[in-house]
Amino acid sequence: QVQVVESGGGSAQAGGSLTLSCVADGPYFLTVCMAWFRQSPGKAREAVATFNTHLKAQAYANSVKGRFTISRDAINDTLYLHMNSLQRDDAATYFCAAESCTGLHGALAFLEGRYRFWGQGTQVTVSS
Repeated sequence: QVQVVESGGGSAQAGGSLTLSCVADGPYFLTVCMAWFRQSPGKAREAVATFNTHLKAQAYANSVKGRFTISRDAINDTLYLHMNSLQRDDAATYFCAAESCTGLHGALAFLEGRYRFWGQGTQVTVSS
């Protein structure tokens, strides 16, 4: 029902910046809430940032607060993750997720199992 495609991954030096993009193609009501997750080898997938389009509300994991910004461009309907002051620990595969906002409030929006629609992921590498 919803196809999710990420782009923009790549390599950056520690302290540098990268911007990820995500397009979710499907019924609007199924993509009102979106989020970025990341997963490093041997680690569980973790939420990085969430975006509620109706409320225009963003939320961030503590590990990226103040460094990453999630936004959604209404004109081209693209979700972004602007990553600044990158650290080695930010290296991971980043996934974009989409869902209706039913049940996605507060901390629940950070739960992987709450999202049905996922992209294939885009790799981010951070070198020192």
